[in-house]
Amino acid sequence: MKKKINIAIDGYSSTGKSTIAKKLAESLGYVYVDTGAMYRAVTYFAVKNHIISKDFFKKEELISKLNQIDLKFIFNKDLGHAEIYLNGKNVEENIRNLEISNLVSRIAEVSEVRRKLVEQQQKIGKDKGVVMDGRDIGTVVFPDAELKIFMTASAEKRAQRRYKEMIGKGESVNLEEVIKNVTERDRIDTNRKDSPLIMAEDAVLLDNSDLSADETFEKAMELVAEKI
Repeated sequence: MKKKINIAIDGYSSTGKSTIAKKLAESLGYVYVDTGAMYRAVTYFAVKNHIISKDFFKKEELISKLNQIDLKFIFNKDLGHAEIYLNGKNVEENIRNLEISNLVSRIAEVSEVRRKLVEQQQKIGKDKGVVMDGRDIGTVVFPDAELKIFMTASAEKRAQRRYKEMIGKGESVNLEEVIKNVTERDRIDTNRKDSPLIMAEDAVLLDNSDLSADETFEKAMELVAEKI
């Protein structure tokens, strides 16, 4: 029987981290955890409770209400992967729009939010057999992960992918807006004081600027095979 390992996938927004992580988990029979969805769900909570908008952010109020946030991943057998629930409600569709994308990096800068979510993520991974993607998985959440992949691609390619995805969902966005969102998130993620987006020293760089999703997955599976 092959040993179970934890796989940490970090990298920039819209590099296809979640897509690859889901496919790896499905192929290996592992648990998939989308940490980005966790931060997006907290952002959605903050928006709905008038704690954050493009014009204001009541950081202390959010911190005081963190104990009111309960996050769970529940497996959807029809889709073949887990979806995120906020206080008992499936919010998977609610958290994938541009409004949440524009605010999530500001929420993720808050140390108290990161502590709460990292604690949950580490509990999930303690028995191994987990594929987790995010910004600080290999550096903070699973520093001892047996395989760490750092995904990158040019900002233009990433924005184009995100734009196509959003248009496909019927959202009214323009490409310039999406490029602006991608580059601003890069700036915030790499410059925040708490757990900035950096490549772990023992991570493998995977640049998929010129790779299809299938080609990216094949390369990731090769890296997994080396470890197990």
